[in-house]
Amino acid sequence: MTWRPQYRCSKFRHVFGKPATKENCFDGVPITRSVQDNNFCAVNPRFLAVITECGGGGAFLVFSLHHTGKLDPHHPRVSGHRGNVLDIKWNPFNDYCIASCSEDTSVKVWEIPPHGVMKNLTVPWKDLHGHSRRVSLVEWHPTANNILFSTGYDYQVMIWNLDSPEQVIKNPVRTIMHHSDVVLSMSFNTDGSLLATTCKDRKVRLMEPRTGNLLQEGNCKTHKASKVLVLGNMKMLVTTGTSRWNERQIALWDQDDLSVPLLAENLDGSSGVLFPYYDPDTHMLYLAGKGDGNIRYYELSSEKPYIHYLADYRSLLPQKGMAAMPKRGLDVSSCEVFRFYKLVTIKSLIEPVSMIVPRRSESYQEDIYPMTASNRPALTADEWLSGVDKGPVLMSLKPGSQLPEPHSDMKGLANSTDTRRSQSRPGMLPLAYIQDRPETKDAKEAAGHAEDDRTSLTNGEDLALCSPPKTENELRQKFHKQQEEIRRLRELLGQRDVRIKQLELEIKNIKNSQSHGSA
Repeated sequence: MTWRPQYRCSKFRHVFGKPATKENCFDGVPITRSVQDNNFCAVNPRFLAVITECGGGGAFLVFSLHHTGKLDPHHPRVSGHRGNVLDIKWNPFNDYCIASCSEDTSVKVWEIPPHGVMKNLTVPWKDLHGHSRRVSLVEWHPTANNILFSTGYDYQVMIWNLDSPEQVIKNPVRTIMHHSDVVLSMSFNTDGSLLATTCKDRKVRLMEPRTGNLLQEGNCKTHKASKVLVLGNMKMLVTTGTSRWNERQIALWDQDDLSVPLLAENLDGSSGVLFPYYDPDTHMLYLAGKGDGNIRYYELSSEKPYIHYLADYRSLLPQKGMAAMPKRGLDVSSCEVFRFYKLVTIKSLIEPVSMIVPRRSESYQEDIYPMTASNRPALTADEWLSGVDKGPVLMSLKPGSQLPEPHSDMKGLANSTDTRRSQSRPGMLPLAYIQDRPETKDAKEAAGHAEDDRTSLTNGEDLALCSPPKTENELRQKFHKQQEEIRRLRELLGQRDVRIKQLELEIKNIKNSQSHGSA
């Protein structure tokens, strides 16, 4: 028999990590010195939030992604907690809403002004009191609007409905009490119908988040899990932890049988916690260790051997925590498939790291950007609490594409959310609203204004929210971005002129054919 080498065909075999230049990093950030095994930062397409070191109470910073460079040491903070802040998470459906939890046993939800934090924020939008000890983790439901999960050192997982009219909420809609020790991590599947947790008692649990029913419980003596992720719709879980010889280990589990892992692989002997990040669109898994300088990444499959090692991104700067940008915030023109924001405590630096698929063509690559989860909720909080499960509303990342029209019962939700606070994409909902109205003169004028507002968001940057450049490098970057935008608009105008001429010729041909037919 002829020997044949075993090669795997993969579009992501040559993915590489590209750190941002110094001008595009965030310098002088007073990153917290907390030893909690959390990420300490969160990011969305508009803002970056990082837990900071401060005296008296707890606080975190929120600043625009475009305000790179040296941070003002007197930058305003979000400082309403009486104890150290332990975790922060952005609302996936509202780029101006962030949740935080603290050692003061409270969970607070904040509304960030559209222009950023201009003065210290001390009054939250919602104040949640139910835990009896410090709260260590918060997590948003992936498809239902305004549903928040929290857990702390009282070993309880609490579910909060933020649609409640009260500003201070003292009673969660449900409390899950299956854990005998501190919950270390929480993760949902794609439609939010399953919740996986890891606990300090070494057990991995899978439960229904709405009812709190325990579905599976795994306790493997050879693997002590610290972090867990549900792998989308692959019906598998991945955990990171340690082996019985204290080697860092990654384990893969069958969702329907948590008695024994499908696969367990030892990585190294370091002591830092491994944080897993999963991209369900590309089936890529990233592992970043606390205190490490490297990021490992793998490709997952539903068949043996399940995990396929791709490469490492290596750096001399150790990370204290990482934040992952949602897919809708990536730069598709450079074939970016993932982006980390890396906290470097020893330099008070936040460094963006882009994971890029090398391609020669500069056009949009549809094969590496399938439809992905959008910033529109699939359910209201009441619908989810009544027993409905829905997958996420999908969107295309192709430039110029728009989200599909919301379901009829979700239009009211979108309009009410728009009137209460700004949407994450200015101009989108007003334009959809205008298109539903009759074609009157006023409607056309309003549509024109909405189109103008929408075109003011260029290169992923809202010009109205940008501060003037402070240094020569910033001025040069703004100039190059402006030149690129002018070139793009000229190309767009040229394409529209060609299309107009084509339509005029078609109309002329139709008229000529009709006149010949009548003759």
